[in-house]
Amino acid sequence: MASERPRWGWQREKRRDRATDPAHGAGPDVPKASDEELMQRLAGGQQEALGPLYSRYAARIFTMASHTLDHAAAEEIVQDVFLSVWRKAGTFSPERGAFRPWVFQIAHYRILNELRHRSRQPRIEPDPEGQLTAGLPDPAPYPEEAAGLEEDRASVREALKSLPPAQREALNLAFFEDLTHEQVAAKLQVPLGTTKTRIRAGLQRMRVSLSPVVAALVVVAIGLGGLGVRLIADQRERALDGRALALLTSSQTVAIRLTAASGVPAEVHAVYRGQAGRTIAVLTLDRFSPAPAGQTYQAWVRHGTRWTSLGTVRPDAEGDARLIVEGPELTALPDAIEITREPAGGSPVPSGPVVVSAQPVP
Repeated sequence: MASERPRWGWQREKRRDRATDPAHGAGPDVPKASDEELMQRLAGGQQEALGPLYSRYAARIFTMASHTLDHAAAEEIVQDVFLSVWRKAGTFSPERGAFRPWVFQIAHYRILNELRHRSRQPRIEPDPEGQLTAGLPDPAPYPEEAAGLEEDRASVREALKSLPPAQREALNLAFFEDLTHEQVAAKLQVPLGTTKTRIRAGLQRMRVSLSPVVAALVVVAIGLGGLGVRLIADQRERALDGRALALLTSSQTVAIRLTAASGVPAEVHAVYRGQAGRTIAVLTLDRFSPAPAGQTYQAWVRHGTRWTSLGTVRPDAEGDARLIVEGPELTALPDAIEITREPAGGSPVPSGPVVVSAQPVP
C-alpha cells in the first residue's frame, strides 16, 4: 500500500475561494482589501496578493490593449503589465498616488511600445482611465536570469572558436557587440555582401554545436541586428516570469511557510509556492541578514530521502530575495523544505546550518 503523503497543517495555505477571501470582499461584514493594501502585502512577500489585483484589472487592461492591438498581442500586454507589477511592488508608494492610475500607466506604456515595435503610429483613442503618460523603465534582470544568459553566451563563444577567422570575427561583432550588418561591414572594411555571406556561413556551422533553442535565438538576434544578447535575455526572462505569474495567480497554488530555526530571529522567514503537476516553484525570502563572508544561502527541497538544490540566493539590502526554479521534481509538493548557509558557490548536499525550514506534520 502506498504511503500517505505528509500533511502540511497550518503551514500549507491554499489560496482561499473568493467567496470567503477578504481580499475580494466576502460580504457586508468582511472588509475588502484595497489595491494599495494588496500592493503592500505583495511588496512584503505575500505573493498571493497578486491574484486579487489580477482579477480586478486584467480584463480592463485587455480591453484597453485590444483597441489598437490584436487578441494575442493584447493578452501579452496583460502578462507584461502584471509581471511589472510583481517586480516593481517594492517601488510602489501609496503616498505618490493610487494603484489604479499606476497600473494603467504601465499598461499604456506597454501598448505604445508594442505599436512602436510594429512601426505603427498609435491611433488616438478615447481614454476612459485618463492615464496617457510617458513610459516607465524596464527592471534589470535578476541574478538567476543573468546566470542563464551567461550560459548561453558561453555556448556561443565556444561555438565561435570552431569557425574560420573571417566568419568568427564577423559573428562576434554582430552578436556580442550588437552591430548591424552594415556596421560590421564598415568596421571590417569589407563589402556588405561579403559580410552577410560570412555571417550566414558561420551561422550554418554554429548550428551543429549549439542547442536548437540557443541557435534559433542567435539567428533571430543577428538577423534583426542590434539586439544580440539582449534578445536571449528577454526571451528567457519573459518565458520564465510568465510561467511564474501563471503559478502565482492560480487558485490551486499552495503556499508553504518556512519558519526560523533555533537561534535565528523569529521574523526571518521564507515562503515556497508550488502546485502539484507544475514544474515551477517560487521561493521568496524575507528579513534575511547578509550571509557571512565566504558563505551563501542555498535552498533545498526533499522528496522521500532525496534532497534537491533549488540554487543559491543572495538577499538584497532589505533582506529580501526571490528565486524562481523549474524542474521535473517540482511536480510533486516536497516533503520538506529548508534554506541553509553553505560555502560560497553552493554545496551538492545540505551540510551547513539550517536558517529556515518547513517540515510535514506527522
